[in-house]
Amino acid sequence: MAFPARSQEDYTAVNKGIVTNLIDRRNSKAQRKGLREKLDKEIIVNDEELKRYVDDIFHEDFRTISYNILIAAKKNPKVISAYYNFVNAYQLFKNGKESYGNICCLSVDKAKELLKKAKALY
Repeated sequence: MAFPARSQEDYTAVNKGIVTNLIDRRNSKAQRKGLREKLDKEIIVNDEELKRYVDDIFHEDFRTISYNILIAAKKNPKVISAYYNFVNAYQLFKNGKESYGNICCLSVDKAKELLKKAKALY
């Protein structure tokens, strides 16, 4: 999170585009669409690599459940978009875009929510 009104460092980061306000209504539709395109790109990694991603981003207490949720999401066509979001966000995070670490966590939460809904349909 950044507080450009309170911190010169945050103000500079926002101006340079290092961080962006994802909930600001002034963000353009094109900017939001670009973010969705980055996160929704269809990409599959093998299970061992996924495990490394999860181990790197999550605290030890949350690794097993998060990994299991992502494996289930990967196998479910109605939930796989949350899996794609996690993998793409993690890769952006590892390439220096640290704010995408939060999106990794949100992706697992979204996958869990969608899996519950999918099970309710059966």
